[in-house]
Amino acid sequence: MVTVRRWWGRKGLQFGLLALVLGGAGILRQTQGAMLLEVYQVVTQPLQMLRSGQTPEERLEERLKDAQFMEMQTRIQELENQNKQLQNLLGYVQAQPASSRPIPAQVVGRSADHWWQQVTLNRGSNSGIQEGFIVRAEGGLVGLVDSVTPNTSRVLLISDLKSQVGVTIARTSAKGVLRGDSSAEAVLEFYEKVPNVKVGDLVSTSTYSQKFPSGLAVGRIKSLDLKKLPASVAKVELFPPIRSLDWVAVYPKQTNPEPENQQSAKQEQASQKLQ
Repeated sequence: MVTVRRWWGRKGLQFGLLALVLGGAGILRQTQGAMLLEVYQVVTQPLQMLRSGQTPEERLEERLKDAQFMEMQTRIQELENQNKQLQNLLGYVQAQPASSRPIPAQVVGRSADHWWQQVTLNRGSNSGIQEGFIVRAEGGLVGLVDSVTPNTSRVLLISDLKSQVGVTIARTSAKGVLRGDSSAEAVLEFYEKVPNVKVGDLVSTSTYSQKFPSGLAVGRIKSLDLKKLPASVAKVELFPPIRSLDWVAVYPKQTNPEPENQQSAKQEQASQKLQ
């Protein structure tokens, strides 16, 4: 008995400290350090008050003022970005001939479920916009107005899976159909089995397009698959910032002149009818 008491007298303090450490570690794990943080706050709060000379109410008021200031700074930066984008768009509009100047419009609606499919503009028929009008932004073609109300317009984006645009390669005049891919890229299907194209070639709307005027910038060839059947395809990096559209320019619908072979065929048919 005496031996046990002597042993406990020597080791008891060590076991007590070990139990305290293990217990504290378990509490920290369960509370994720919240209790330790509370203890720290209780111990240091009087020291912080003495150092700053502020009451808890004054410190709360100061934090609220800081939060309001940061909110104002964020809002100012957002307005500055919007103003810069609008100035760029207005400069782009004014650079157009007076007879064909577009209607500036802001993107005011965009669904997360249809992010790459459509956007809603804050201009409609009261501003002269009609179905079939062309929508462009810095970088090139954005889409086509497919429905209009007096004060809004809905735009089908060229990144929509249903979108089809007749395009051509500026360097070689190789032609094809550009289809949306619900992303910042699109898929180009060529008419030729082995077209004369390479990565980096520029893509624009072609004279074969029935909905868009020719010569509108679209994007750049990013990758090629010349073994694809039944026709070669390419991935096209779109130039317009469709991912983050804010302002656009809306143009009246323009039709491409018919190719000479189609015009001559129609004239020949008309002459045969007359005969």
